[in-house]
Amino acid sequence: MDDFSRYLSSRATLEGVLSGLLEHVLLSLVPVLIGLLLAIPLGWLAQRTRFLRTLFLGTANIVYTVPSLALFVVIPGLLGTRITDPVNVVVALTVYTTALLVRPVIDALDSLPNHVIAAATAIGFKPVHRFFAVDLPLSVPVLTAGVRVAAVSNISLVSVGALIGVGGLGVLFTDGFRVQDFPPIIVGIVLTLVLAALVDGALVVLRKVLTPWTRVGTGGSL
Repeated sequence: MDDFSRYLSSRATLEGVLSGLLEHVLLSLVPVLIGLLLAIPLGWLAQRTRFLRTLFLGTANIVYTVPSLALFVVIPGLLGTRITDPVNVVVALTVYTTALLVRPVIDALDSLPNHVIAAATAIGFKPVHRFFAVDLPLSVPVLTAGVRVAAVSNISLVSVGALIGVGGLGVLFTDGFRVQDFPPIIVGIVLTLVLAALVDGALVVLRKVLTPWTRVGTGGSL
């Protein structure tokens, strides 16, 4: 406990931890947002065409097997950025997030009841209008499950970026191991777990807000 008291009593340390936490949030959640925006149209196209479904799902499976550290190292060569540029981590995690979310988007659209789609079409909804007004809202429960997995995965993967000099809470791990000091390592682990739990909880709340019909028992009939 003395070691933790010593470590956390420093104002510079606390400022560094807070800065790392904020950077960790940005590096992990910005790719989730961008990846979701990319995965939705890709999933929509794949759900409508057998060829694109096979192509996108096969590509997503391959991309997701690429080790994160290798992707962090390769991307600077493709983008022309410095290897320590945080943009590399954002791009790499956006690629992972898009690959991870394409399947949930397809599954969510596949799960829509045919009679709901037929009813929306019958009253005059065009495909794009129906997608935003009917298909996408009804896909939120399935889609949110995929986003929760992507968000928690990104929060974990950002820490790997510390091995190439990018910030976030992973810096606490590398600094702690370098000087054989455990308090920063423990603080980094705890903050990472707490951040993942808070983001996951926030997404659950957001899903409930966006799907009020699931709370009044009307969702099962849709």
